Amino acid sequence: MASRRGPLRSAVPSNVVSPVRRCSRTACGRAAVATLTYVYADSTAVLGPLATYAEPHCYDLCTEHSERLTAPRGWEVVRLAVPAGPARPSGDDLEALANAVREAARPPRPAADGDGMAGAAPPAAAPGGPDADPMEVARRAHLRVLRSPEG
Repeated sequence: MASRRGPLRSAVPSNVVSPVRRCSRTACGRAAVATLTYVYADSTAVLGPLATYAEPHCYDLCTEHSERLTAPRGWEVVRLAVPAGPARPSGDDLEALANAVREAARPPRPAADGDGMAGAAPPAAAPGGPDADPMEVARRAHLRVLRSPEG
């Protein structure tokens, strides 16, 4: 039998479905920007950039709560530099991706064995086939090299 009351509504938005990690503080629904970890052996609280993965013994904090953080008496707070803006791919990341694509597009090197065929990869599909794309210059597995639209 259905309830007469509507579904329960929470004052704090649910973060079960959200891909954004939220602040661990009670009743705070803001996006997390830093991760707090306690080092009990050294009586130290370490506040640093948002960790890559949510860990069970770490706390994700929003900007406001990370700025207002205090530690228990006798404890030291170590604040590591937290980036001001959202993380963006660096030039090194893009260059590494481009190098990986170039490497995958290279034709296979002939084997050093006697007949030259042992261990050789199957030939790439010929770009000039009957149903080939006119923009396609070369193909290797699932990667295609396309001609520039200007030329």
